Amino acid sequence: MKVSKTDETSLWSVFTIFLRLGLTSFGGPVAHLAYFRDEFVVRRAWLSERNYADLVALCQFLPGPASSQVGLSIGLYRQGYRGALAAWLGFTLPSAIALICFANVIASDGALLSPLVLQGLKIVVLAVIAQAVWGMARSLCPDRARQSVMVVTACLMLWQPSAVMPLIVIALGAIVGLWLYPLKLSADNGCLFVHVGRRAGALWLLLFAVLLVLLPLLSAWLPGSTIMMLFDAFYRVGSLVFGGGHVVLPLLQAEVVPSGLVSNDVFLAGYGAAQAVPGPLFTFAAFLGASMNQGATGWVGGAICLVAIFLPSFFLVAGALPFWQQLRLNNKVQAALLGVNAAVVGLLLATLYQPAWTSAIKSPLDFGWALLAFMALVFWKLPPWLVVLGSGLLGGFVSLLA
Repeated sequence: MKVSKTDETSLWSVFTIFLRLGLTSFGGPVAHLAYFRDEFVVRRAWLSERNYADLVALCQFLPGPASSQVGLSIGLYRQGYRGALAAWLGFTLPSAIALICFANVIASDGALLSPLVLQGLKIVVLAVIAQAVWGMARSLCPDRARQSVMVVTACLMLWQPSAVMPLIVIALGAIVGLWLYPLKLSADNGCLFVHVGRRAGALWLLLFAVLLVLLPLLSAWLPGSTIMMLFDAFYRVGSLVFGGGHVVLPLLQAEVVPSGLVSNDVFLAGYGAAQAVPGPLFTFAAFLGASMNQGATGWVGGAICLVAIFLPSFFLVAGALPFWQQLRLNNKVQAALLGVNAAVVGLLLATLYQPAWTSAIKSPLDFGWALLAFMALVFWKLPPWLVVLGSGLLGGFVSLLA
């Protein structure tokens, strides 16, 4: 059910909505995109289904955390630069604060939640992704051609689940769209007019590139500065990683473990904790910054690493969106986007099986649990955060009885 739009354009509203999502969005980037769709397309109608799919497609092309970039894009659309900052703070701070607090008390064991509580969270994530696939497939894949693109995309992703494959299947979807839909399309299509001009967008992209080149030089020039070294390393990782949060983990491990800044045991404990908190997995950087054995540690170190790894996303989103808006008004680009959007649904469908299904469904009881969560979301129309909370509490109750 759609909610009232009264006062929804305020900066405070953007922050509080994303704060609630940051407190309740378990399950990683694909699940986050499903939560965003339910919040901003289904309930609040801030975006059309097509606008949202277009944003997801753009952020899949950009390096960095796709779900956080979609959130930044929505905040930028609603309230300009301040809205982007408010959206990022709301969505990111809950998990970042939780992981920094965990880093301050950790020994060598990161098991904060019982296995059954974590199992309950995995199951409800499966249901959330299934709900998103259900809704987006009905809207974005209404004919056989796009349904075929969706299924073939899912099969390719399951066959070769590499970090490069999403880019390949999205490009193939664009080619299919150009081939099958050469019609002259409407020039309107509910375009999102973001608060960034093309000149400003070019400046943001230039700043992104300049820092990518300049920071390693500054780090080499100031070899005794741990802060500069950390900022360079985390900015570089945030700039170059494709494939989402899980792909960033081996890159971060290579940056901080061999150098002795963080022990491997602490790194793995933090990774386990990052799986148990809501919000973007990139906030794992805050845990690492707070766990350093030298230089800036605690809250200062966590804040430095957190800002450094997300800063490229600000530059890329603000830089790419103005050009994206112009491109998507082109008839050929619109035709390509029909195929791209179907491919995006296929990516979500592949994730429904791997890793959502394979990590959550271990027994017939798990499958029944997932069916109940799906029914609560799709048929009972309960909000996702309530289903997440209920599933986690149910897992905790069962663990007490075990």
